[in-house]
Amino acid sequence: MSISFDHTIIVAKNSAASAEFFCTLFALPEAPSWGPFVNVQLTDGTLVQFAEPPFDDIQFQHYAFRVSDDLFDAAYARLVDQGVEHWADPRMTEPGTVNTDHGGRGVYFRDPTGHFFEMLTHSYLPTPGEPVP
Repeated sequence: MSISFDHTIIVAKNSAASAEFFCTLFALPEAPSWGPFVNVQLTDGTLVQFAEPPFDDIQFQHYAFRVSDDLFDAAYARLVDQGVEHWADPRMTEPGTVNTDHGGRGVYFRDPTGHFFEMLTHSYLPTPGEPVP
């Protein structure tokens, strides 16, 4: 038996702007969209759907995305070029830097709605079947 993550909905103040930010940052093509969703498809097939809620109170969430070293370099350069405030840590005490936790690199930043995104190159846990360091 297997399990994998298929999709999530990220509530956005402006779904088109949030999806564009995401696509630009991670160099992803547009995906077909329908209904209230502006869709972005990750390279593994996972669907990220941005949608504007019928209410004004948006609870900010945390979303973490594991990327390759090459994509991290390119996306981090885009964050810096666009002047996006970012931190090495989730408590936002190390501004303008990246961390080297868990054998990789990571950075935290906010999307246009205010969600707290994390981009990392190495998972916190080993892939099933790999030895624990």
